[in-house]
Amino acid sequence: MTLTNAQKSDLNDLFHPFTNLKFLEEKGPLIIERGKGVRVYDTTGRDYIEAMAGLWSTALGWGDEELIECTADQMRKLSFGHVFAGKSHEPAAMLAEKLKEISPFRVGKIFFGCSGSEANDTQVKFAWYAANASGQPRRKKIIARKMGYHGMTLASSSLTGIPGTHESFDAPFNFALHTERPHYYRDGLPGESEADYVARLAVSLETLIEANGADTIAAMIVEPVMGAGGALVPPDGYFSAITQVLARHGIKLICDEIVTGFGRTGEWFGSTKYGFTPDSVSVAKALSSAYFPISAVMMSPELTEFVDQESHRLGTLAHGLTYGGHPVGCAVALRTLEIYQRRDILGQVRKVSPLFLKRLVALGDHPLVGDARGVGLIGGIELVADKKTKRSFDPKEQVSQKAVEIAQAHGLIVRAVPGDRIALCPPLIITEAEIDELFDRLEKSLNAVLDWATKAKLF
Repeated sequence: MTLTNAQKSDLNDLFHPFTNLKFLEEKGPLIIERGKGVRVYDTTGRDYIEAMAGLWSTALGWGDEELIECTADQMRKLSFGHVFAGKSHEPAAMLAEKLKEISPFRVGKIFFGCSGSEANDTQVKFAWYAANASGQPRRKKIIARKMGYHGMTLASSSLTGIPGTHESFDAPFNFALHTERPHYYRDGLPGESEADYVARLAVSLETLIEANGADTIAAMIVEPVMGAGGALVPPDGYFSAITQVLARHGIKLICDEIVTGFGRTGEWFGSTKYGFTPDSVSVAKALSSAYFPISAVMMSPELTEFVDQESHRLGTLAHGLTYGGHPVGCAVALRTLEIYQRRDILGQVRKVSPLFLKRLVALGDHPLVGDARGVGLIGGIELVADKKTKRSFDPKEQVSQKAVEIAQAHGLIVRAVPGDRIALCPPLIITEAEIDELFDRLEKSLNAVLDWATKAKLF
């Protein structure tokens, strides 16, 4: 294999997250040179449909001229500013106001960061801060879910419930508790209805709370649709059941909308789609269509008041990030939200998602696919060795990773997530013709994976 200079430099000098580094040495990295719309292009000019919107994030696709101009204009006007020590700037103030306007719940104040991980780290710190301020200092534990994904900083990776993210990092820290994931296809018992499965998950959550003591638990964090842990859509009634449990025990609900925020599910927010009201929300990714690193924590008036009180008592709010509330990021995010409204991106998602979901569900008929489901413009399929028994492939065969490699050879970028699942999360601007092209390429890829698995005698 002949490597380009860029590939050689990459292999010699760069760590790649969530990558088998030894395997990468054999294949070399895919160097993406440019992008436009829903497509990206490598250094040979070959196009790929980017069916993951980058990292669940580039909602408006690549090369949006309005966002490019907005970035340049703000850099010329105020290239850096901060919100420490009483300083501020117009983009931060206006973005906070806009987020409160479109929020799925009543918001007191907003805290800005640069990534979803930072937002969820801040959620942990503010949950503890508010517990102390409210005279409940024992409430320090946070419930998350097995296979949930909430980031990779120390606190947020403790909330993340994917075992591989903890190994050799001495995570998770002991403040994090993990309850069952909502994955009916894989975890439902034989003969168990979806309603009975949901009831069992609620009982499991209540048992966890009672075993640890409700007065030791500050909050539970959830993704409306689980992203990196499997692209898992919750069963009907799930959020109604668990929010009732949390309410009985006075436990706050943190909603991680980092993947589902800003139209991905066909609603502005995933919590709206599934009919529950959180106490605080984390957003990032599509907040700026990933054109600039930015995240936000939106907190209820009640939690905001506790933070205000405690900071007054201590003399300062001793938490902050140098680039949190960066003027360029805030300006780009504000323009992104304006574009979503002006171009009716929510209407666009609602228009094209029926075809996306139709083509997705149809993959359930493929010999390799055991489960295929989604919502809005997010979905996942699970590859199995036996459709009837749901028998999985041996993990050492890395079938889903092979599927990603083959899809790339067919001009399609998808992502392998745990459990031999393949995730799809295309830019929200995707057209119906592009959806058909995406699934045509994916079907060809799955047929090639089937041929490979048959020859390798994996069945």
